[in-house]
Amino acid sequence: MSPDFGPDDFYVFAALAMIGSFVGAAFLLWLSQCSRMAPLIRSFRGIAPNYLSVIGVLFALNLVFLANDTWHAHDRALDAVVQEAGALHSIMALSRPLPEPTRIKVETAVRGYAGLTATAEWPLLAHRGSSQAASDQLDTLLALLASDEVGQVLSPGVHALILRQAIAVRNTRGERLALSQTHVNPLKWLGMAFLGFVMMIAIVMVHVDQARAEALAILLFAIAAAPTAAIILVQGNPFQLPAAVSAAPIAALAETSATGR
Repeated sequence: MSPDFGPDDFYVFAALAMIGSFVGAAFLLWLSQCSRMAPLIRSFRGIAPNYLSVIGVLFALNLVFLANDTWHAHDRALDAVVQEAGALHSIMALSRPLPEPTRIKVETAVRGYAGLTATAEWPLLAHRGSSQAASDQLDTLLALLASDEVGQVLSPGVHALILRQAIAVRNTRGERLALSQTHVNPLKWLGMAFLGFVMMIAIVMVHVDQARAEALAILLFAIAAAPTAAIILVQGNPFQLPAAVSAAPIAALAETSATGR
């Protein structure tokens, strides 16, 4: 069972990546230069420097795949928000032929859902939560669009289209909520950490008879790898800072509906 750090697990693992990299580097330097095992470790001098490239490529590929997963999730979340806002806008556009009282009901329901999503639900997404009020408002909108009050006025084709847009809102909201539930995959990141540690061991062994070069090489690797891993980790939840997906498309729709423009 993986450890559960709640909604802050990405930040916790990012901190562990930063601290663990430099602690591991310091430990290996001490082990190879100051410990009782230092003479034994130095006896393995002579490992070819190009040996580093084999492990380095494996480590880099693993980190790239993790970064790709993170940024792909961010792109999916952004696309879901844009599609959700677009579907809401389409509902309002398709409802224009309705009688004014019914049209106002539809616009009010859309505005209410957009407002609740942007103000009440969005802060909850960073904590892997959702707004029951927004969910209830969406149900109200769906029930209104499926009612005879709307269906008997619009043509069958337009009514079917407006219902498809409402279902698209529900589906994109579901995808948005699913992406906000993203957790750290400990096996993937443990694999990356293992390869990083093996890479530092390889650096130590290649430079084992040159203490200053060894310290500089392992420090440069830690400086390059640790912040990169941390940057990827803190963007794991698309709705958490520092790169949180904005609610602007949906919020703008709520404001536009309210002003009638």
